[in-house]
Order: sequence, then structure tokens, then C-alpha cells
Amino acid sequence: MHDIDTAERRTAEHRLARSVAATLRIIDAAQVERQAPPVRAARERLGAVYGATRLARARERARRTA
Repeated sequence: MHDIDTAERRTAEHRLARSVAATLRIIDAAQVERQAPPVRAARERLGAVYGATRLARARERARRTA
């Protein structure tokens, strides 16, 4: 009985280790992709547009309340 529990625990630990390793590989690939020049440029461009849009909306709200 003790050997079965030990074997099951090792199997579960092995599955967990493989799952964690796979997750870390996915995270690493996503980080590399995010730093790729076309993706990075697109993210920066979208950030600038989003910031400009927020600023314009804030100015419009301020103008309406003033």
C-alpha cells in the first residue's frame, strides 16, 4: 500500500512538473512575441492612440462642465 501511494505521488509530481514547464515555455514564447519589433511597434502605436483618445474625452468632459 505504501509503495502505491509513493508511486502515485511521484506520478502526480511528475505531471505537475511537466505542466509547470509547459506553462513556463508558453509564457516565455509570449514574452518573446511581445518584444518582436512589429508587435512592439503596434502595441506602442495603440497605446499612443488610446492615450490621445482618453485625453480628448477628458478635455471634452472638462469643457462641458466648465
